[in-house]
Amino acid sequence: MPNPIEPGDPALPTPRSGSRAQAPASLGSAVRVVSLLTIGSRIGGLIRDVATVRVFGDTWIGSAFAAAFAVPNMFRRLFGEGALSAAFIPPYAAMSRDDPDGAARFASRTMRLLVLVTVGATLLAEIGVALLLWLLPPEPERVLSLRLLLLLMPFMPMVCSTAILGAMLQVHGRFAPGAAAPILLNLCIVLAALPFFFSDDGDPIATAYIIGGATLVAGAAQVAWTLAALRRHVRWTRDTASTSEPMRTLGKRFGPVVVGLGTIQLNSLLDTFIAMWPVWVGATMFGMACPLDGASNSILTYTQRLYQFPLGVFGIAVATAAFPMLARAAGDGAAFIDTLRRSMRLSLFIGVPASVGLLLVGPDLIGVLYGRGEGGTGFSAEGAARSAAVLAGYGVSVWAYSLNHVSTRAFYARGDTTTPMRVAMGIVGLNLALNLSLIWWLREAGLAWATGISAVVQCVVLLSILARRHRTDLDQSGAIIDAATARGIGRIVLAAAIMGGAVWIGLRLAGGQDGSWWWRAGRLAAGVGLGGLVYAGVVLVGRAPEVGWLLERGRVTGGGSAASEGGDTLAS
Repeated sequence: MPNPIEPGDPALPTPRSGSRAQAPASLGSAVRVVSLLTIGSRIGGLIRDVATVRVFGDTWIGSAFAAAFAVPNMFRRLFGEGALSAAFIPPYAAMSRDDPDGAARFASRTMRLLVLVTVGATLLAEIGVALLLWLLPPEPERVLSLRLLLLLMPFMPMVCSTAILGAMLQVHGRFAPGAAAPILLNLCIVLAALPFFFSDDGDPIATAYIIGGATLVAGAAQVAWTLAALRRHVRWTRDTASTSEPMRTLGKRFGPVVVGLGTIQLNSLLDTFIAMWPVWVGATMFGMACPLDGASNSILTYTQRLYQFPLGVFGIAVATAAFPMLARAAGDGAAFIDTLRRSMRLSLFIGVPASVGLLLVGPDLIGVLYGRGEGGTGFSAEGAARSAAVLAGYGVSVWAYSLNHVSTRAFYARGDTTTPMRVAMGIVGLNLALNLSLIWWLREAGLAWATGISAVVQCVVLLSILARRHRTDLDQSGAIIDAATARGIGRIVLAAAIMGGAVWIGLRLAGGQDGSWWWRAGRLAAGVGLGGLVYAGVVLVGRAPEVGWLLERGRVTGGGSAASEGGDTLAS
């Protein structure tokens, strides 16, 4: 499945001195805006997934739709909000400050290039899919999957354009429009799925095409939305004079990151291909009966969303807030290491209890969101059990995914884009080997465990390289995790363990999971509420410094970091 470590995840741009009109007054306020809108978007995405699960269930139709929807989003991560945004923001921010007319020409040329490349790639992909439809035997499962892919591929240029337009908005201090754009997609898909629930003979295949069409409408609406938000900030022009230098800078920065991110997307594509093997290839794999079935990709894809919720809302928020401070401290070894250690502790402060919580409440969470209620739609009992196994594989490593986002940005902060790329390429091979090994025992859950194990290995490798590269900046311990950091991590693990024990006991006392939907919803609410109260109580009684770090408010200085009288802070 998609490796959660995406070096090109959009980061908050570093505001420059003298650009107060275009930059938020506080890094914390910017992160809060993005986090709040991300929470809204994630909740909307969860509602969208619940609606589509109720339409497709754990069937080959759901697998076909999930695979078709995933392909254009892979390109979005690669060309839109991934490598291109990471390479585009620094030169565009500098030009917006020093040469607004040049920035307009640079933005116009970048957009034209992006549209040309993505539209061309879409046309080539459409031709390839059409040839497969013509050449391969017309089995219903394969035909539906390829037709949905044909329908959804034009979404790719639109969603990539929305992502880079959102990056421009960030530079101009407008975080809300780009972060809110996914809400349009979620709304369109939910509205398209609604008629299915009001029909006695709803056809899931016809609904899949309707939802696909709604996705294209949403893509066009997202582009229009972000263009309207940029109207006061960017003057589009055909004149691209004097943009050669920033385009060369863009190309130099884009190359290494796109290779690293490309390996990650290749990993994602391979995982999807393995999960879709029974639909796209057949019932045998390497001469043996395939351990997967037509429902595997549906179960895998929709379960992914559940572990990505805490990661997307909190894990990436910490890394996003830390990135500009790591960049400002890049020339000061001691400050750099201190900021990195704080970022790691904050990532674990959220990631460890999230991992424990998902393991404990996972079955109830899946039963409430995706399980079949009285209406008879959603995952079957078997599908829900398989989904819980998948969630366990993903959830156990949420802390590692969060740490990897921070450590990757630590390399970027000092201008090193090649090391994360090389590590990512090695992790692709490891993940593929684990995929092909574990699926024979764990079915689609093997793909999830392969991702989780690979994330832990990547975490260890990246931190080891950071320690070796910056040994002269470290204290006498000679390690990234010094004594104070080790004690902090120990307190976090202890608090999470106490929370986990309390939740486990509470769920055991509450009884089994075989009751009605309302009973499971009550168990889930009780488990989540108890866990949150216990963890908060333990960290407050223990006076965990991470709580204070999360609540500190920092002003953005000329270097773009959050600063306070006590030094660098990770404002939230």
